[in-house]
Amino acid sequence: MNAKDRVLIFDTTLRDGEQSPGCSMALQEKLEMGRQLARLGVDVIEAGFPISSRGDFESVHAIAEVVGNMKVSGLKPPIIAGLARAKEADIKRAAEAVKPAQRPRIHTFLATSPIHMERKLRMTPQQVLETVSTQVQFARSLVEDVEFSLEDGGRTEWPFMVEVVAAAVEAGAGTINIPDTVGYCQPEQFAGQIKYLFEHCPQARKAIISVHCHDDLGLAVANSLAAVREGARQVECTINGIGERAGNASLEEIVMNLVTRKDYFGCTTRVRTQELYPTSRLLTQVTGQRVQANKAVVGANAFAHEAGIHQDGMLKDKSTYEIMTPESVGWKGEGMVMGKHSGRHAFRTRLRELGFDLGGEQLDKAFTRFKEVADKKKDVFDDDLIALAAEALFKDSAQAWELSYLSATSGTSTLPTATVKMTCRNEEFVDAAMGDGPVDAAFRAIDRITGNPLAVHEYVLEAITEGQDAMGRVTITVSRQDSHSHRVKGRGVSTDVVLASAKAYVSALNALDQIEKNLGQEAPDAPLKSSTP
Repeated sequence: MNAKDRVLIFDTTLRDGEQSPGCSMALQEKLEMGRQLARLGVDVIEAGFPISSRGDFESVHAIAEVVGNMKVSGLKPPIIAGLARAKEADIKRAAEAVKPAQRPRIHTFLATSPIHMERKLRMTPQQVLETVSTQVQFARSLVEDVEFSLEDGGRTEWPFMVEVVAAAVEAGAGTINIPDTVGYCQPEQFAGQIKYLFEHCPQARKAIISVHCHDDLGLAVANSLAAVREGARQVECTINGIGERAGNASLEEIVMNLVTRKDYFGCTTRVRTQELYPTSRLLTQVTGQRVQANKAVVGANAFAHEAGIHQDGMLKDKSTYEIMTPESVGWKGEGMVMGKHSGRHAFRTRLRELGFDLGGEQLDKAFTRFKEVADKKKDVFDDDLIALAAEALFKDSAQAWELSYLSATSGTSTLPTATVKMTCRNEEFVDAAMGDGPVDAAFRAIDRITGNPLAVHEYVLEAITEGQDAMGRVTITVSRQDSHSHRVKGRGVSTDVVLASAKAYVSALNALDQIEKNLGQEAPDAPLKSSTP
C-alpha cells in the first residue's frame, strides 16, 4: 500500500489518557509506557501538556530525550508531541519540552464551536481566525511539525470549520485535527463532516486530516473509523480507551478493525499488533485499573468460547467464530506455570513473552521477589509474574521511606495492632498503633513514624489470580490530612493483604513527598487539564 493508504496512529495515553481519574502516572511509569508504545510502533506519542506543571514539562522532556530517539527494528523513532493552547507561552514551553526528540511536534488547539467561542473564549469568529493564523505561524517558527486542533470540532459549524482549517494550513500546520471533544457526534454525521471538509477546503488536501473522538455515547471507535472511510489518515486514541469522562477511542480496537477488515477500509498501520496485549497489560499495572473481561481485543474473555455450539465450531474450524487469533494481538495463553524450582532463565523468558524485558538490578529484584512468593504459594501464574515485574520496574531506588518490617495482630477478641519498622536516609524508625483493623493499624503506625498523616480517599484490594493463596494487589489514593490539594496513587503487592496495603501506603507517601518537593522549587501553575481537545 502507498502512503495515502496508511493511517497514522497518534497515541495520547500519556496525555489525555492520564487525565482519566485514577490514571495519573509517575515519571518512571510514563517512560516505561513510552518505551512500550515505541515497541508497539505508534507513529506519534503525545507525551503531555508541558505548561500545565513543572512535572508535566519534565516528563515530556524526558520522553522526548529517551523515547524520541529510540529505534525499534529499523523503524524511525516516534514523533513526540507536546500539547499547547494557542498562546505564545504555551507554544514556547511545548517547543522546549519536545526539543530533544529527533522528530518533535507542537500540537496546539483553539475552540471553534459557537458555544465555546461565545461562552468560554468570549471571542468572535474573526478573532479566532486571526489567533489561529498567528499562533500556528509562531509554532511553525519553532518546529517543522505543527498540528492544529479545532477544539469541539464536532459541534463546529461546517463552513467556519473550512475557514479555520484553511487558515491553519496556510499558516504552516501539517496536520489538522477535527476532534469530537464531547463525544456528541454520530458516525454518519461525523463522516459527512470529514467529507464536507475535503470537498470545500482545497487546503485540507495539503495536510493530514486527523480525528480525536471521545466515547461519551460509546461511539468513539465508530466515529473514528467512519472518518477514516472518508479520508482521515490519523487517528488519535489511547490504550484500553482510557481518558477523560467516558474515555477515548481504543487504540487496539482501531488497529484491529483496520487489520481484520482491510478488505473494507483498504488501509494499514505500522503498529505491531503482537504488542497490543502486552501494552494493555502494562497499562493496567501502571494505573491499577483493569479492563473489563469482555473488552474487545484485550479483555480476558475476548477469545473465550463457552457456549456449546461455539465450542463445537471452534473444534472443527477456528475461523467459524474467531475472526482474529489470540496470537495476532500478542496473547500467548497462560504458558508454563512457574514454581519455586523454576530457574532464572525460565523466569526471564516468560517475562519477555509477557512484554517485560527486565535486566540488571530490576531483574534481580523481580527474581528475588518471585522466589519469596513461590515459597508461599504452590503455583505462580502469569498475572503474578506481571505484578512482580511491574513492582521491580517502577520501584524508585531513591525513595525516601522504606518499609522493612511489619507485624499485625487482630481477632474477634483482640484489639487490632500493628508494629512497623521503616528506614529513611539510613535512619531506622519503629512504632506501633491500634486501629479499626490490621490495615488501619498499619496505616496509623506509619503516620506516627512520619508525623504527617495521610487521608485515604480510595482503597482497592483485588486478588491477582484465583485460589486461597492468590497474591493481593492494593491500590490506594491519598492526600495530606491537612491539605487535599494533591492526590496521589500508591500500589503494593503481596500474598499478605495487610503487607500489600502497607506497601501501597508507603508508595503513596513517597510519591506525595516527591511532588511536594518538586512544587517547592517553584510556584505551581494553575491546573489546565480540563481545557483540552
